[in-house]
Amino acid sequence: MDTLTAITARTSDPTAQVPTALVPAARVPVAQPWADLARRALDLVAASLALLLLAVPMIVIGLIVRRTSTGPALFRQRRVGLGGREFTLYKFRTMHTGVGDDALRALIAAELRGEDTMVGGSHKLDRDPRITAIGAFLRRTSLDELPQLLNIVRGDMTLVGPRPCLGWEAEMFPADFGLRFSVRPGLTGLWQVSGRSTMSTLDMLHLDVAYVRGRRLGGDLSILLRTVPAMLRDGGAR
Repeated sequence: MDTLTAITARTSDPTAQVPTALVPAARVPVAQPWADLARRALDLVAASLALLLLAVPMIVIGLIVRRTSTGPALFRQRRVGLGGREFTLYKFRTMHTGVGDDALRALIAAELRGEDTMVGGSHKLDRDPRITAIGAFLRRTSLDELPQLLNIVRGDMTLVGPRPCLGWEAEMFPADFGLRFSVRPGLTGLWQVSGRSTMSTLDMLHLDVAYVRGRRLGGDLSILLRTVPAMLRDGGAR
């Protein structure tokens, strides 16, 4: 895999990149073309099949979101993917429209400084007023992330990988964690099956780098098998 280059300033170009660290070539794992092809084939088959099987439940969820709060059912947001390039991520809307993210920015900044932000065993925002009633359920069960199957089919994401972060998050991340941008972000990953909301942002970043350095197709399959049990016992995403 080629060394990631320093990322240019963000522009209006949809393929624009956001600032991340320069990743030394010596730290990037050796590419395995056969594994990448197998991973992409698994992505296409599994995501396409899941979209077909879950089409009706997803329509029902969309209708419930529309009926229970003002705003669209589908939430679109720019996220940072492979090589620091931005893409449009799809989720079911779980928040009220027109709300800000100042509290989340402050929380992540505090965690990156090494501060303890845990409340009630969770690093999520405590009693986040932005989240709708149905949104809380969707987040707790991770059903809000089902539309990301479209991102997987499009090639923006993969089944297993680091969490797709926001542009301002990428700018805040220390340079030591730039390796996380050398692979596509995933629908699930090592962070999700290792505690998710019980882990801080720094914990997540360390897991991302550990995943990339030890990335193997067999490991991805293991994470996929651990994902559903992890969802059932965890308290939901941020």
